[in-house]
Amino acid sequence: MTQKRQLKLGTMLHGPGGHVAAWRHPDAVADASVNLAFYKRLVRKAEEGKFDLVFVADGLYITEKSHPNFLNRFEPITLLAALAGFSTHIGLVGTLSTSYSEPFTVARQFASIDLISNGRAGWNAVTSPLEGSALNYSKPAHPSHELRYRIAHEFLQVTKGLWDSWEDDAFVRDKQTGVFFHPEKMHRLNHKGEFFSVQGPLNIGRSRQGQPVIFQAGSSEAGKELAAKEADAVFTNHDNIEAAKRFYQDVKARAARYGRAPEEILIFPGIAPIIGHTQEEAERKYEQIAGLVHIDDALNYLGRFFDHFDFSQFPLDEPLPDLGELGSEGFKSTTDWIKRIAREEKLTLRQLALRVTTPRKGFIGTPEQVADEIQEWFEAGAADGFMIGSAVVPVGLDDFVELVVPILQQRGLFRTEYEHDTLRGNLGIPVPPNRYRSGQSTASEKSRAPELEASKQ
Repeated sequence: MTQKRQLKLGTMLHGPGGHVAAWRHPDAVADASVNLAFYKRLVRKAEEGKFDLVFVADGLYITEKSHPNFLNRFEPITLLAALAGFSTHIGLVGTLSTSYSEPFTVARQFASIDLISNGRAGWNAVTSPLEGSALNYSKPAHPSHELRYRIAHEFLQVTKGLWDSWEDDAFVRDKQTGVFFHPEKMHRLNHKGEFFSVQGPLNIGRSRQGQPVIFQAGSSEAGKELAAKEADAVFTNHDNIEAAKRFYQDVKARAARYGRAPEEILIFPGIAPIIGHTQEEAERKYEQIAGLVHIDDALNYLGRFFDHFDFSQFPLDEPLPDLGELGSEGFKSTTDWIKRIAREEKLTLRQLALRVTTPRKGFIGTPEQVADEIQEWFEAGAADGFMIGSAVVPVGLDDFVELVVPILQQRGLFRTEYEHDTLRGNLGIPVPPNRYRSGQSTASEKSRAPELEASKQ
């Protein structure tokens, strides 16, 4: 008998909340973005709720108009290392850029988190959409969207190759014989590609889950292709179930073309539930949150997705002017969505800025209503799980864990206890065999056989 498919759940660790004015909420911790005790509290609550993972986002460029939570926040790898020793089962996922990093360094960092956490690390591999990032990394210009994804493909292949530098039984550490390791089980990558030249081997071995779990968050055509080929899971964002189903089917079909089974790649739409004991209470909570933001802050937040474009130059109560290709090199899928809803719903600039700042994408209501909507998306093939974002934390996360999770458990949709103590184990993703182990290769590795053979020479 096959085991019933169950939801996977993660939550965002983004300071006082995802809302641009979350820090102003009466229940918010204003300095949450640099408050380790606060993050520990969130991880404790998420682990109490049997969540699969917590996720730390990141960015590499700020201005005076940036999201307040981004102005002063922990670097993800450092924070994950601190949280690894505080937790036991929950996955620890962080963002790190493929456009402004080196594969050898990234491979070491995440392999270290993976060993420190005993097999619970995950990497959200991003290409960094903000053009100003180049100014902080001694680069003459920010790479184009197409170039960033070409770099990312090679970056991921190199990093995964480095993670296989040591076979799982390479280190014997036999004090009697004096044999510390088997030299024949150490492998140099010897990669020479378009963007990277990396010999290896990596100076750290594999963890119990083999390799850190790869997450990807781009929803453009290039992003979906990278996810289908390289990712174990995808963070995405949709405002209705039909769009989510199309994305789900698209990515799974692309993965199949790389020889991957549908269950090898998990789709996590992001949602921001607002929960009340009644529908009216939930609506009041939404209005309170929406009322925290000033229109100037909303315009600044909208501008972030368009490389900090200054929207204050346009009349607030007239339709958004034609933006042409503005935004196509950064947050492409997000800016495409913003332009679409502005056009289709004939929104004024004021309406659009407030909509983007405090979106209404469902999941607002009683615990039963929110659970119903989650179940509908899950059973309709729109999601394998969800990333639970909260407009304001800790209250949003507390409400979800205490009020919605028990309903999902009662319906048999979500675990009551962890199945494993590794991230891959809880997500149901197989441990990738070391590519150098005799006779072993995954379906996705077979699809990249020429690349892998070249890396071994």
